[in-house]
Amino acid sequence: EDWGAEVEQAVAVAAPVAELPEVKLFNKWSTDDVQVGDISLQDYIAVKDKFSRYLPHSAGRFSVKRFRKSQCPIVERLACSLMMHGRNNGKKLMTVRIVKHSFEIIHLLTGENPLQVLVNAIINGGPREDSTRIGRQGT
Repeated sequence: EDWGAEVEQAVAVAAPVAELPEVKLFNKWSTDDVQVGDISLQDYIAVKDKFSRYLPHSAGRFSVKRFRKSQCPIVERLACSLMMHGRNNGKKLMTVRIVKHSFEIIHLLTGENPLQVLVNAIINGGPREDSTRIGRQGT
């Protein structure tokens, strides 16, 4: 018996792959058109493809291993950094709401994708060459 013909026929009969819907942050802003301009930060700003989420609340354990927090979506890292100073500890739903409202305001004021504005702000906030201080002296 020819098993190869049956396998080819079974592969041909297989159901077509369903098109996945585009993942948009808060069901509004697409992550596909966000560009990370700085080459050195492309590995550390997780915003596209497998890092895109509907909500910045994945409950992931990104601090277990060294450098795993670079795989955390950048908007979730923003939301987590807002949970500081005692009275706000652990209130992630509140910080997600704040991020959502601030993205709405950014979109209304600039007309741009707020994710792109966030990525540009992170790139502009980094130190430039020859301006970082190491130890006491530094230039």
